[in-house]
Amino acid sequence: MTTILVTGATGTLGRQVAERLRAEGADVRGLSRRSPSYAVDLRDGKGLDAAVEGADAIVHCATTPRGGDDRAAGFLINAAKRAGTPHLVYISIVGVDRLPLGYYTVKHRVERMIEDSGLGATILRTTQFHDLALRILSGAARLPVLPVPAGVSLQPVDSGEVAARLTALALGGPAGRVPDLGGPEVRTLTDLAGSYLRATGRRRRVVPVRLAGRAYAGYRRGDHLAPEHAGGTVTFEEFLHRRHRRPG
Repeated sequence: MTTILVTGATGTLGRQVAERLRAEGADVRGLSRRSPSYAVDLRDGKGLDAAVEGADAIVHCATTPRGGDDRAAGFLINAAKRAGTPHLVYISIVGVDRLPLGYYTVKHRVERMIEDSGLGATILRTTQFHDLALRILSGAARLPVLPVPAGVSLQPVDSGEVAARLTALALGGPAGRVPDLGGPEVRTLTDLAGSYLRATGRRRRVVPVRLAGRAYAGYRRGDHLAPEHAGGTVTFEEFLHRRHRRPG
């Protein structure tokens, strides 16, 4: 039986990856700070060697925008080397090499760390999840109007489809940097906001707001998009319908 360690196994993506791998017959070790079996804090790496030992592959989903992903990856890479783990699968983001955001810069650094580690590796970049678009819009909708960055589009992808791709990659051999995975549609935030309001029955005036800075300019250019890799099939409306449908 294939043994696979999934970091961030209680998160939006990691939980689905773990479930899919189990459905495929893998022996899954779910690692997180609150895991009953593999409680490891990647910020210090304590207990990581025991979690990695004997694993055939690692799917690294754990991440935080608060910083420290590179430090956590260092602990994981070193533990994988000591254990002789042959395959490390990493989930990254489209545009990490183009957008001047601190979180993206760190994610790109982790990519390079993995590529330089000598481990067999697979790296998948995806566009933003539907879940992120929903958090942005629901947070903005707390105001009397719904402000959105002017001229910015997203290509949201379903986290379940990302989990399916990661599952297939983890069960295969190291493949290096694989083709990006984007959502099925590139949509303006103004358009997505309208879909959100209709799905939730809320009334707000959508107000495009022009922002300043290099990161915003990159978003307006579409540096975070992958229209040539629109492999996802679940639209934002379908995602919202699942979230807001009522029993019966």
